[in-house]
Amino acid sequence: MTSSGLALSYSVLSNVAGVAGNLFALTLFVSPIATFRRIARNRSTEQFSGLPYIYSLLNCLISCWYGLPFVTPGVILVATVNSVGALFQFLYITIFIIYAENAKRVKMSGLLLAVFGVFGVIVFVSIRCLDPIARQIFVGCLSVAALIFMFASPLFIINLVIRTRSVEFMPFYLSLSTFLMSLSFFAYGMLKHDIFIYAPNGIGTILGTLQLLLYAYYSRVSREDSRRPLIGPHV
Repeated sequence: MTSSGLALSYSVLSNVAGVAGNLFALTLFVSPIATFRRIARNRSTEQFSGLPYIYSLLNCLISCWYGLPFVTPGVILVATVNSVGALFQFLYITIFIIYAENAKRVKMSGLLLAVFGVFGVIVFVSIRCLDPIARQIFVGCLSVAALIFMFASPLFIINLVIRTRSVEFMPFYLSLSTFLMSLSFFAYGMLKHDIFIYAPNGIGTILGTLQLLLYAYYSRVSREDSRRPLIGPHV
């Protein structure tokens, strides 16, 4: 195969991986809709926390900025998926603020303003203070940190599954979508030779694999427990 043919093959494969990552990420973005329907129906945020959506919004904004051509040429699919993600997270946070109690409303509003403030500083510094190479490295490092922090959040769920020996709080399709999205963007980053994409998504792939293995194990344990007699034989 000629060098031009090889380059074309790499380009096609990377685009396929990137589009797949976008589709799997969309599944993750729409997954909280049921939760926010409940919040709107009950007109209360109950015991739900808004912090995961704050973290996700900041992550999406930074990753979207990283994927724009004047920061990192050639990885526009990173920008597209995270722009959609940022919109979803903003809508979720808005709904949360509307139906939250006063104390939560003030806290979430302050955190939302803080996210936009931090993002504004990142944009200003990367444009006004850095050359193109330094800009890519600066935003890339921030993107990696944000992604790793986001991917670390399932560790709490993994701990809960192990403690309770139940997969009730770890939905299978959500875990599967996380794994497939991470795997797709890991492949996309490898094909693009972009460590700022493949490194954090490689970690996400490992965590996603661990979640699926735990789901398979503990769902089997739960089935076995359910088949045991509720009352033992009398002696």
